Parts: sequence; structure tokens; C-alpha cells
Amino acid sequence: MNTLYDLPGQPLRRRGELLRLRKFGPEWVLTHKAKGSRGRHKTRVETETRVENGREMEAILRALGFDPSFHYEKFRTEWNDGNGCVVLDETPIGNFAEIEGPPRWIDQTARALGVAPDRYITQNYASLFLDWKSQTGSRAQEMTFEALRKEGANRKR
Repeated sequence: MNTLYDLPGQPLRRRGELLRLRKFGPEWVLTHKAKGSRGRHKTRVETETRVENGREMEAILRALGFDPSFHYEKFRTEWNDGNGCVVLDETPIGNFAEIEGPPRWIDQTARALGVAPDRYITQNYASLFLDWKSQTGSRAQEMTFEALRKEGANRKR
């Protein structure tokens, strides 16, 4: 489970930055992603640290004026060869692969996997979700399996 945080007026989002608190299994990680450069490859500085108590971290963020701005969920499978990483994310709106590493390694790995450069996606999950909502007419407010399941149940009524 991933929760993005921002201040009122969403200054982080407007600057192209991201503050995320992620829970996976018993682990919690706080991540800041700086504004990146876009091109065929997306490059951004990512700073993260493990958090001992995620609930307390949430309380600290809220006390500092940060509010949750987006919740999203995924199941991740990861492969790493020491030069880069390939991950497969199963999300409520579909499956996505990320190839992270040096640009040349990304291109070589993508080619080996049969992915052409014109199929590269550099969007984050929040913008992918907004695009998906626009295409499907969904009114879901978060990208979680439960939210989309509930919406599907409500549409059947």
C-alpha cells in the first residue's frame, strides 16, 4: 500500500516532487522523489529510508501539515542483476513493468524483453490512474483493489 502526501495546494505535485509512505508486509519506507528530467528515460533523485513505525510516521506527517493526496496499491515482483532492476507491478488498473538502471542497460533489457522504445511509459501511478479513469468513466478516488471492487459492485446494481 502506498500513500502520497502533500501540503495544502499540492506544492510538491506542482513542482514534480513526491513524498510517499509505503507499507509492504511488515516494512515501512518513506520516500522523497525530486523533480526528474523526462525524455525516453525518466531520471530523478530518489531518497528513502526505512521507518520503524509507519503509523507514527503518518502522525508526524499530518502534524507537519501533510495530508494524504493519493492511495494506490500494487503487488510487486522484482528481478535484479546487479546492474539494474526489472519489476512487474500488478495493480487494480492493469499490470505494468518498470525497468530501472542506467539508460543503456534499460534499452538493452527492454529490447531483450521485446519492448520497443515507443512503448516506454514515464508517467507515475497517479497520472496513469487519472488517464484510466478518463478512459473508463470510473469515479474511484483511489487506486486500490477494494475501491475498484466496490465500484464494480455498485455499477452492477
